[in-house]
Amino acid sequence: MLFDFLWQIINISLNLILFNFTYLFFSNLISIIFFLFFVYMCDFEVFMLFLIYGMCFVCVCMQAIQGNDITVKSYKVESRITSRFAHTTVKSSVVNSGANAQSIGFNVQIPKRAFINNFTMNVNGITFVGSVKEKTVARNLYAQARARGKAAGIVRTNSQAMETFRTEVHVPPGSKVEFELHYQEMMQRKLGVYQHTLHLQPGRLVPLLQVDVYIFEPKGIKFVTASNTLGEHLSELTKITHTKEKAHIVFKPTLQQQRKCENCTESSVDGEFTVNYDVERESNAGELQVSDGHFVQFFAPSDLSPLSKNIVFVIDVSGSMWGLKMKQTVEAMKAILDDLSMDDYFSIIDFNHNVRCWNEDLVQASSIQANEAKKYIQSIKPNGGTNINEALLRAVQMLVRASNQGLTDPRSVSMIILVSDGDPTVGEIKLNTIQKNVKRVMREEFSLYSLGIGFDVDFDFLERIAMDNRGIAQRINANHDAAEQLKTFYSQVSSPLLRTISIHFPENAVNNVTQNRFDKFFHGSELIVAGKLQPSDFTTLQSITTASANMDLNIQTEADIHGLDSVLSTHQHSFTGFARQMWAYITVNQLLAERSLASTANKKRRITQRIMALAVEHQFVTPFTAMLVEGHDQGRAERLIADSPRDSRHGCCSGTKSKQLVERKLPEYSFMLCLFYLPHPFEFNVVENDPHFIIHLPKSNMDICFNIDSKPGHILNLISDPGTGVTINGQLVGSKKMKNNKIDTYFGTISIYSKTHVLFKYTIMHLLIYAKLLLRMRVTIVKEAHVTVTVDGKISVMVLLHRVWKKHPIQVDFLGIYMSNANKYSTQVHGLIGQFAKEPEVKLYGVHEGADPKKKEATMEVKGNKLAVTRGWQKDYRRDKKRGSDVYCWFIHNSGKGFIDGSYTSYILPQLDSFLTSI
Repeated sequence: MLFDFLWQIINISLNLILFNFTYLFFSNLISIIFFLFFVYMCDFEVFMLFLIYGMCFVCVCMQAIQGNDITVKSYKVESRITSRFAHTTVKSSVVNSGANAQSIGFNVQIPKRAFINNFTMNVNGITFVGSVKEKTVARNLYAQARARGKAAGIVRTNSQAMETFRTEVHVPPGSKVEFELHYQEMMQRKLGVYQHTLHLQPGRLVPLLQVDVYIFEPKGIKFVTASNTLGEHLSELTKITHTKEKAHIVFKPTLQQQRKCENCTESSVDGEFTVNYDVERESNAGELQVSDGHFVQFFAPSDLSPLSKNIVFVIDVSGSMWGLKMKQTVEAMKAILDDLSMDDYFSIIDFNHNVRCWNEDLVQASSIQANEAKKYIQSIKPNGGTNINEALLRAVQMLVRASNQGLTDPRSVSMIILVSDGDPTVGEIKLNTIQKNVKRVMREEFSLYSLGIGFDVDFDFLERIAMDNRGIAQRINANHDAAEQLKTFYSQVSSPLLRTISIHFPENAVNNVTQNRFDKFFHGSELIVAGKLQPSDFTTLQSITTASANMDLNIQTEADIHGLDSVLSTHQHSFTGFARQMWAYITVNQLLAERSLASTANKKRRITQRIMALAVEHQFVTPFTAMLVEGHDQGRAERLIADSPRDSRHGCCSGTKSKQLVERKLPEYSFMLCLFYLPHPFEFNVVENDPHFIIHLPKSNMDICFNIDSKPGHILNLISDPGTGVTINGQLVGSKKMKNNKIDTYFGTISIYSKTHVLFKYTIMHLLIYAKLLLRMRVTIVKEAHVTVTVDGKISVMVLLHRVWKKHPIQVDFLGIYMSNANKYSTQVHGLIGQFAKEPEVKLYGVHEGADPKKKEATMEVKGNKLAVTRGWQKDYRRDKKRGSDVYCWFIHNSGKGFIDGSYTSYILPQLDSFLTSI
């Protein structure tokens, strides 16, 4: 067996050498073969640190009211849900109660599927109003506004997975700032419930904290409930008023009720506030609503017998699934197999570098077969690479064979459920080719559902391949709750009720209809079709729904064209433009999905133009539009921008300031407005450049920087953890020449050792991994970019390679190091970075202008020391390797003296495998 394994490695290496001879001829042949060996043994996927949580609930993060000595006067969240369409407004009133001018930040996290559609800000009576433009138009107008001295900012997004809106305004003492953000989304029915969740985290006591959720459903509300995770003493404060068509949910804790304890100054409001409801439905399960020249058809039948299923479960068992991921997958699969009925047929394919079938053909889901499948899954030991292409092709072949042999009921539903945590590394690895291969062999009656576990998976690929084959994709967070997430997803597709559903309208009555043909309908979900009305004398609109089930269905629904508008006008908290906005919302999302599957650049351009036109008309911030925010009072707005940051390092929205404004010297406020991509909740401790340490303190929401003025050849300890047996050390290299009478130093070697063995060693020239300990370690490699090492699933380190021009007169190649705050060390951990696993208490006061007008100065109290600190910028190169992203931090002088335990010299070690002795 060992011989076969080694022969496969040699065979793969030789084939790759033949196919890539030219490349190998000009490369280090030994290093490449060595790398291929470990690619075969491990699962080296790209560790995508900044893939954001695709959350389907509203998360309003009030922690982000940032600034020193500020008072939050009020924080209000209001959601108006009309016919499943939600319009949410977040308002905050803040006062700079400090003695100095300062920046006040306002952050709101919004759901993945929501669109920002309005933002206003009032600063001491000056109002800034937003309007959505095409992104290029917004940029040009923004540049013109700044050139004229007019205050302006841009809200923009580069991805549909946007999550955090952030704005910051710099104001003098006593200033009052009012923020107001609006966004819209369509509620999705899952397992018979519409869920609206707000994550409340003010981070401080608020005199007026209020949440209002208004629901209006014309056909009636079946039930409405509210719950929260804010603590027992707050659980009874929610009040619900419920009539047939309307509901009002209000949560309004007093200042005293928000306190953690009777005399505490900290807020206990930190958790989720959730509203669940469903609507009444007529016997035919159809609901047609017409309003504002648009219509929306809802369809959600329930009194039907489930169709039988034919399922092939395709499970990734590569090395990266080892540990908790595999344990959770096994737990979920056992529950799923128990849920199968005798009418269902199934099989299991597991894959790493090889592809195995539990059974080559679909088998009936009897209790005996289900138990045999459970034993098989439980015996799997993850290892090796990831051959997604062959696994999916085998799954399709299995379904085709079962269909051709007449094993499956013609009215049954056939599906493939793929569970994977990584990118393909074996066999066909080109994502586009895999997508084409699967599409080519899939039959129209089959569907593919993709579940991506964790954040090191290419979720975009999983989403594309699912959409391309009549399915959906979902990200599963790799935590203790992963098994529940897998089971919940399966529950959503486990009870198919209908196939080949079509919803039709009279051709001369409507146009611009959204998708109206659907492959499947599952119990507890809902199908929605929207469109525009054509001018006519009709007083009613009709729809006909046809579908195939255990018997064919033909359902007719009718609606009054003018009745709903008159009803909405009488309800104070209803959203009168819901039908118009819902049609645009559905259309834009369908176009975004269509664009991701477009086969040519020309098709993508045409779709992009349609998205931009709709988004501008309906005021949606999308990946192709931006919201321009401008001050209306031109005379005073000039002063607002006069003190804007002078270069791009001081904010994402900075531009060129006119010389005239600089000379006028009218600094009063500065304004910055951006949409950020945050790695929440993963923050990082960083070592970059000469070596600058950036320590993130989550509780204080603060970044602290210090430098180490050591010498080339010195070995510095970053992490020393006797409890886990891991030490992480770095050896310094020096610049080629002195600069300002100083040799700059950088990390040239990073090593990770256990108490008994070397696990990993990375220099600017070589990567060494010790194979016998790969079970303890997971390695992710991005060629010519970075390496991520995860030890025991607890400690993660990313090493970024910085290459410089070989003939550079001063600089040398060096490494950057990034360590997640989520790393799980023991209580004994120490080191230049490790000591901050237990966050010290930090107090900052006396913020004032420094000698450099761009840098604030202050006094910091930490570990019993009073330190003079300076606020400035450092670089984070994870997103942009060339230019880097700016990190605003307080700089500790004298090699971190007073902030780190002892002197930096105490962290100098004799060897790369040394552990730190006591400080």
